[in-house]
Amino acid sequence: MTEHYYSKNPSSEMKIKKIKAILRGNELEFYTASGTFSLNSVDKGSEILINYCDIDETGKEKYNKNIGKRILDLGCGYGPVGIAIAKTFPECEVVMTDINERAVKMAGKNSRLNGIENTKIVSGNMYESVDGEFDVILLNPPQSAGRKLCFEMIEKSVDFLNKGGSLQIIARKNKGGEVLGKKMEEIFGNLDVLAKKSGYWLYISKKLN
Repeated sequence: MTEHYYSKNPSSEMKIKKIKAILRGNELEFYTASGTFSLNSVDKGSEILINYCDIDETGKEKYNKNIGKRILDLGCGYGPVGIAIAKTFPECEVVMTDINERAVKMAGKNSRLNGIENTKIVSGNMYESVDGEFDVILLNPPQSAGRKLCFEMIEKSVDFLNKGGSLQIIARKNKGGEVLGKKMEEIFGNLDVLAKKSGYWLYISKKLN
């Protein structure tokens, strides 16, 4: 049986390497490990999600930079999305979670490596280890794990969003992304596209009620 990066406890020998990336204007470093997603570089989808996600869109007073939003990085891997957003928005609380315990360890290590103090990193399947509601949920869905799992992540997100909060998903439009976008519109009753880059579309839906 092939082992995937969404396995809870990868059994492969852990080989660690260090990579660098400029994300949302910040130069960051990450330790990656075998058995985690995209270990040689930050993947293009995550890069687009980081650079074009809308963190301020739920705020009524956009001029106030210290609004202190709660953000969930769902399926955080070794942490590039959550860490880059936490670095950019230091007044926000960024919760990061992943089923892969090796990835969660790397995310904690990388948070410390980059001097990030406004992250909370937990291990768990989807939403099982997170508490409370969020203003923004960011997701680079594990499409290789199957459409059913991705749909479940979208459906359950509603219960973890504040009113006015948003789910933002990055996906290749012609490789399953369009279907995920339709599911978001079905669940939330609305859908917009924040960015179209390199075949990837960044979808956003808001919880209106």
